[in-house]
Amino acid sequence: MLKERLKEDLKSAMKSGDSERRSVIGMILAAIQSKEIEKRTALSKSTSDVSELETKSKLSDEDVVSVIQTEVKKRKESAETFEKGGRPELAEGERKEITILMAYLPEQMTEDEVKQEVIAAISETGASSIKDIGKVMSAVMEKVKGRTDGQTVSRLAKEVLAK
Repeated sequence: MLKERLKEDLKSAMKSGDSERRSVIGMILAAIQSKEIEKRTALSKSTSDVSELETKSKLSDEDVVSVIQTEVKKRKESAETFEKGGRPELAEGERKEITILMAYLPEQMTEDEVKQEVIAAISETGASSIKDIGKVMSAVMEKVKGRTDGQTVSRLAKEVLAK
């Protein structure tokens, strides 16, 4: 499981003295734990069996990937904000964290691969104008989950639908 891999990498980062890597992995593990608690709280309303709650509240690898993607997105936004604010050294720190996080995500698709998925989804859904972008987005995101971000899919879908 991805969560176990993160825990092992945290241990090795601590042993090697890699404070930046330790910090980033620690933040991800905290975000994962927070999601598990959130899930457990929601489940506790339907069952009171502690062992069942414990089992069902564990995040799957897909859920963990989603948490990591959220963290990558936050860091990208922060890096852009720091760049605009004239703080390139802080933006660089965010980019280093993104690099560490990307190692835990599935191999990312190229823009051409995403565009091919968008074109396929447009023909599958029968989308003909920008008004149909919701259909296209949901069809594409279902297929490429974890391998690209929604912003890229949206941009490419708009480009193709505008033609």
